Amino acid sequence: MPPFDVGNGPGAVSKETILTAVSLASVGPFGDASVLEVAQRIRRRETTALEVTEQSLEAVNEYGTELNCFITVDPEGARRAARDADRELALGHDLGPLHGIPVGVKDLMATSGLRTTMGSRHFAHHVPDADADAVMLLRRSGAVILGKTHTHEFAFGPTGDRAFTGPALNPLDTSRVTGGSSSGSAAAVAAGLVPIALGSDAAGSVRIPGALCGVVGLRPTAGLVSVEGVFPLSHSLDVVSPLARAVSDTAVAWWALSTKSTQEGIRRPIWSPSLLPEPGRAAQLRISEVKCDLTERVASSTQVEALQFAIETLTDSGASMSETCIPEVDECAQPHQNILFAEAYAIHETRVKSAPELFDPEILNQLSVASEVRGWEYVQAQQTRARLRRQALERLSVVDVLILPTVPIEAPLIGQRTLADKAGWTTVREALKSFTVPWSLLDLPAISVPVLVHGAKMPGSVQLVGKPGEEQKLLDTAAALEKAVTRLNATSSPYVQRTL
Repeated sequence: MPPFDVGNGPGAVSKETILTAVSLASVGPFGDASVLEVAQRIRRRETTALEVTEQSLEAVNEYGTELNCFITVDPEGARRAARDADRELALGHDLGPLHGIPVGVKDLMATSGLRTTMGSRHFAHHVPDADADAVMLLRRSGAVILGKTHTHEFAFGPTGDRAFTGPALNPLDTSRVTGGSSSGSAAAVAAGLVPIALGSDAAGSVRIPGALCGVVGLRPTAGLVSVEGVFPLSHSLDVVSPLARAVSDTAVAWWALSTKSTQEGIRRPIWSPSLLPEPGRAAQLRISEVKCDLTERVASSTQVEALQFAIETLTDSGASMSETCIPEVDECAQPHQNILFAEAYAIHETRVKSAPELFDPEILNQLSVASEVRGWEYVQAQQTRARLRRQALERLSVVDVLILPTVPIEAPLIGQRTLADKAGWTTVREALKSFTVPWSLLDLPAISVPVLVHGAKMPGSVQLVGKPGEEQKLLDTAAALEKAVTRLNATSSPYVQRTL
C-alpha cells in the first residue's frame, strides 16, 4: 500500500475514507440523463431549472463532500441563476441547451465573487472580482455555475491527489486517483453531480482524468477558447477544455465555449441541432492507429482491449482504417517538459522564494527541478516543437483522425508514485502523461472516450486526435464509438466483451 498524504485543509479527506473503497459512480441526478434530455424536460415544463439545480446541490452536499470533488459551492448564486433561467425561458428567451443546466468550474478559473484557490494555500482565501472568459461564456449560455471543482495544486500534476484540501477521489473506486489536474471536474461528472465541468489541459489534464474516471474529455486546438482569467501552468501549452458524461454533452459544452469573429465583435454560433455529433459521418473518415515506440508500451490489458474494440467498431462502421508511423511522438516528452517546467517556474518564482512553506512538498520539489531548465534548453525546446509539429502535420495529410490509448495504465491508488516496471514505466507521473503529452506539444485537438471492458476493475479509454480546428470530426468519431458501446451494453452486459 502506498503512503497517503490526504491534506489538512478544509474538506480534506480522511485516510479511513480512502482505505474503505466504494463506488459512487452515477449517483447524482445526471447519472443517466444527458444535457439535452434535461433541457427538453425543462422546456416541456416537466421540471424547472431551479428543481434541477436543487437536485444537483443536494447531490453535491451528499456525495461531493465524500469525493472531495467540489471545493467551494455557491448555493445561493446557483439558485439565483436557476430562477433567472426559468423566468427567461418562460418569456421565450432560450439561450440554448445549457440554459438552466448546472455545471462545475475548475478551481483555477476566476469566478466573480466566488473563492478561487488554485488548490493552494497561497490562494486559500482568494476571491476574484471578474469571471474568466470561459466562465463568462458559460453564463451567457444560461448555464448555472454550481461551484468550483478540485484541482491538483496549480494544475501541476497528473494524479489529482495533491492540493491543500486533500485528494479528489475517483467515483469508480474511491481508493484510486481521479487523474489530474482537472480532478474534481472529472469526478463530479463521473458521479453524475453535474453533466459538464470545465477543466484545463497543458499535458493531458482533462484527458487523463477523463480516462481514469470513465468520462469524455476534449482538448481543443489552442487559441480557439480564451484562457484569460485562468491561472496558468504553462502560457504556451494551456487550453480550456470540457469534461462531460456523453459525447453529445461534450458537443454542447464545445458550442458554449466556441466563438467566432464578426464585424460586430466576438460572437458564439447560434445553437442548432446540426452542431451535435453525427456518428454516421465517421464512416467517411480516414482513421489510423498510431504506431511508434511509445505505443508499444501499454501496460494495461484493459487499455489494449479498449483500443482493439474501438478499431474494430470504427472499421465495421465503414471508416477507412490504417496504421500510421509517427516517430515524432517519441521525441515529444523532453521538449514538452522543458517548456512546461520553464514557464511554470517563471510563474511561481516569487512564491517559491517568499513563501515556499505554503506549497505542497511534492509541488515545491517539482518547481525546484523546473528551476534548473536553462534558457537555451527552453529556446531549443520551442524550436524542436515547431519542427516536430511541421513533420507530424505532413504525416497527417492523408489521415483525418488518429487513434491510440489515452493512458497506458489503470488508475493508481491514492498517493501511489511508483510502478513495478510495467512496460518500462517506473513512475506514475511519467506513465499517466506519456500518451497525452505529444498532442499538447504538437497542438493537435484530442478527445478521450471511455470504453468499458468486461471484467476490468476500471474503464478503458481511447484517444482520438485530429488536425487543428477539426474538433467536429473528433466528436463525430467519438459519437460513433460511443453508440457502439451503448448498443453492446444494452444487448449483452454492462461491459464491452472482447476476446484477445
